[in-house]
Amino acid sequence: MRVHKLTFAALAVAAGLSLTACQNDDVSGPEAQSKPSSAPTASSASSAPAAPPKSTASTPGGSSGPGSAGQATPGGSGGTGAAGGNGTSGKCRTDELEITAVERTIDGDLDGTVVVELKNHSGRDCSISGYPGADLKTTAGQLSAKRTGEPVVSAVLKNGKSTFFGIIYPLNKSNGSGIRITGLIVTPPDETKSVTLNWPGAATLPVTEGTGSPVKVGPIGSAGQGG
Repeated sequence: MRVHKLTFAALAVAAGLSLTACQNDDVSGPEAQSKPSSAPTASSASSAPAAPPKSTASTPGGSSGPGSAGQATPGGSGGTGAAGGNGTSGKCRTDELEITAVERTIDGDLDGTVVVELKNHSGRDCSISGYPGADLKTTAGQLSAKRTGEPVVSAVLKNGKSTFFGIIYPLNKSNGSGIRITGLIVTPPDETKSVTLNWPGAATLPVTEGTGSPVKVGPIGSAGQGG
C-alpha cells in the first residue's frame, strides 16, 4: 500500500506542474493586455514613412529640362518677329530719298516745267503721298510754290524706285532782267527736313504785279518718268 500512495502523489505533482505550464503559455486578462508585444503588427508596419521621392532638376521657368514641351524661343515665338528687308515700314523720310531736279520745258510751252525725282534708297519699301514743299530761292527772297489742286494718290515707293512731281513756273519773256533764281528747296510730304538743289530751269522769273505766287507745285506722282 505504501508504494501505491507514493505513485499517486508523484502523478499529482506532475499534473500540477503541467497545468501551471499551460496557464503561463495562455495568459489572458489585464496582465495580457498590459504586456507589450515584441512582434510588429500590420498596422504599425503600414504607418511607417514612405521613402522620400527622388528630386528632379528643373530649368528656370519651371520646365523639366532642355527640349521640354512648351519651351519658347527668345521673344515668345519661333519666328523672327520682323518683316523682311522689302516690307513696307512707315513713311518715306528725307534722309532715305535721293532728290534731284531737271528741266523739262518743251519748246512752245507758255510756262516752264521742272521735274523733281525722289528715289528710295532706304533698303525698304515706304509710303509717300501728298504735296511736297517747293520753294524757290531768289534775289527778291524766298518764293513758295502754290498747290495745283490735283488729287492726291497714296502710293508705296519700292526700294530702289523713283516717284516724280512737277513744278510749273512762268517764263520770263519780257526781255527784262526779271528776278534771278538761285536755288530750289524741296521738302517731302509729311517731313520737316528739306534739301536744297541747284535750280535747273530758266535763270529768271518775270516781275509780276499783285499778290500770290506765280509758281505752282503738283502732288507726288503728278509728273511721269523723265517729265
